[in-house]
Amino acid sequence: MIIKKIETYATEMVGFVRVTTDTGDFGWGQVSPYNADITCLILHRQVAPHALGEDISDVLALVTRITELEHKFPGSYLRRALAGLDTAIWDLQGQIRELPVCALIGGTPGPVRAYASSMKREIKPELEVARLLELADKKGFDAFKIRIGSECGHDADEWPGRTEKMIETMNRAFGSQSALLADANSCYSPSQAIITGKMLEDAGFCHFEEPCPYWEFEQTRMVRESLNIDIAGGEQECGLSGWRRMIDEHVVDIVQPDICYTGGLSRTLEVAKMAASRGLPCTPHSANLSMVTLFTMHLLRAIPNAGKYLELSIEDHDYYPWQESLFTENPYRLDDGCVTVQDAPGWGVEINHEWLNQAAFYVSSA
Repeated sequence: MIIKKIETYATEMVGFVRVTTDTGDFGWGQVSPYNADITCLILHRQVAPHALGEDISDVLALVTRITELEHKFPGSYLRRALAGLDTAIWDLQGQIRELPVCALIGGTPGPVRAYASSMKREIKPELEVARLLELADKKGFDAFKIRIGSECGHDADEWPGRTEKMIETMNRAFGSQSALLADANSCYSPSQAIITGKMLEDAGFCHFEEPCPYWEFEQTRMVRESLNIDIAGGEQECGLSGWRRMIDEHVVDIVQPDICYTGGLSRTLEVAKMAASRGLPCTPHSANLSMVTLFTMHLLRAIPNAGKYLELSIEDHDYYPWQESLFTENPYRLDDGCVTVQDAPGWGVEINHEWLNQAAFYVSSA
């Protein structure tokens, strides 16, 4: 089956991709969120010309060839665009074979336990803990991730004393009853990351994410070697060679590829295989409720080294208004702290036609 047409529907925040073959069959995917309208233009300029007329049978070979042909552009935007092509082809293959994507890659439908992922740094510790306790009661979450430090903060806190207070308040509220995770978003120097990491260890936290500037592998490895808490990272890494180095040098204990940043499911499966060969778990980054979290659910139902939890954003439409009305039905319904991969073909989700009608439309065709 040959790719005949690639269509995109984009806003600044979200870009959906439809790939249609010479038989009329089609599948839906998504480029990476944020500046998605720019990413869709890159898809049409630098991805579609190489994909049109190509067979859909080997997705990894296709996206690998495109990265080779566009070798002068090794950075993030090309991979963010590739994710739209890749994920649409996986949906297309699932539709044709009448199987969910997780089954195509060796898994089965079913539940995935989620951790409640807070995106807020401006929130006071008491208010953060109150809303997390409410989610534990109403939704059944038993794992929670908070934000500490200031994003790329050069050791600065969001305001003085917030991180210490947040760690203390979370420990007092949850103790050992729940898994506690913390994300520093590249805040700390190694010395301060070690100090903060020891505070997290003493408070029973199990996961310390992106403690140092993510591009400084040596700094992150230094922190990992100095602490007992699991060090996690990698969400920003889009190159497979960078991933190979990160994994071979044991920079982190938990790898966190983002399917849309990495260039799609096929390339993320390669990262998961690298990690599995070194005995490292894979807990992908999926920090919003577009299709990226759905892609991640299918991945976690299939790989042998899946981490303990799916990252599930708890921010509502007031915080992320662009998440509203993307799908005809919500694919992220929670039951006792779990979301469920359905047995519907492909990704098992339908894009809201009203949303599509309001988005900017572009098409490339053979």
